[in-house]
Amino acid sequence: MADTATTASAAAASAANTSTDAPPFQLGKPRFQQTSFYGRFRHFLDIIDPRTLFVTERRLREAVQLLEDYKHGTLRPGVTNEQLWSAQKIKQAILHPDTNEKIFMPFRMSGYIPFGTPIVVGLLLPNQTLASTVFWQWLNQSHNACVNYANRNATKPSPASKFIQGYLGAVISAVSIAVGLNVLVQKANKFTPATRLLVQRFVPFPAVASANICNVVLMRYGELEEGIDVLDGDGNLVGSSKIAARHALLETALTRVVLPMPILVLPPIVMSMLEKTALLQARPRLLLPVQSLVCLAAFGLALPLAISLFPQMSESPGCDSCGGDPGPPHLREVIFKRHRGLPCGGLPLSPAVKIPNGPDAREIRHCPSPSQG
Repeated sequence: MADTATTASAAAASAANTSTDAPPFQLGKPRFQQTSFYGRFRHFLDIIDPRTLFVTERRLREAVQLLEDYKHGTLRPGVTNEQLWSAQKIKQAILHPDTNEKIFMPFRMSGYIPFGTPIVVGLLLPNQTLASTVFWQWLNQSHNACVNYANRNATKPSPASKFIQGYLGAVISAVSIAVGLNVLVQKANKFTPATRLLVQRFVPFPAVASANICNVVLMRYGELEEGIDVLDGDGNLVGSSKIAARHALLETALTRVVLPMPILVLPPIVMSMLEKTALLQARPRLLLPVQSLVCLAAFGLALPLAISLFPQMSESPGCDSCGGDPGPPHLREVIFKRHRGLPCGGLPLSPAVKIPNGPDAREIRHCPSPSQG
């Protein structure tokens, strides 16, 4: 272990001496600081970068080999930090972190926007029939489910029944709400045809948002009963916290409500204004291409913004957040770590709570809930 750390440090020093533009490379760590919104935003822009979809097999092998050389301290002279960060970006975009197998292109995070935009366009098509409403809502939730499964936490496999339960819950809630709202709008006699068409365009948002919340609850409700892992400063498991699980689950649900808002709300507003322009009135065939571009722009902006809202590490004042005694001063800083997965889906990755090291850390086995005092 010490030899590996020494060789990695030597490799880092070598890379640092040959590049001043990029920050010092850290294997497996984000390139940008995760304590600020901007840093998280830059980090997720890298993750969803669609250019990684076009990386060749040869370039992928070179990136993997470069990281292996860095890990074992055999990095060739002249390799820069920028090259190392680029290699790590490529590997993380294409290979599953647990299995090291290639993720099917449409289900990669970098493919989420290009492959998901056509579905968003379909959701927002005007004058939807019952069949088309059901189809697009089903396709959207099916795409989310496939992305979630492809990027699942393979170190702690979840039973297939949990994925199926979350998928069915999301599909049923999305379809029922979308169809129900469309029926209500159709029966609203006080609406003019133009108003009815405009209102119908906003129906997908509450349907998708409700499905996202339903998916999160169904996929991760077990965490509310069992709690999430508590770690010390060295990453060693010392207990669990139910209150931290509630906090992480709440932020996950909030993120997945925020994400579809600009994607499914902004395009109808923009299109309602663009449709009145002379260009689109004279050339109605341009409506679909223009709507596709508007949806693509909204999707590309909303995804990194939404998943950057909350840091992967959240801080709260000691065990007060767990409903118990705050403990000694060095334990009053409680950090819980969570992986929200995709904001539109239901990736059931287990969060964790991290408590700084201290002599009393070993005594913390469970942060008591309010009912436990």
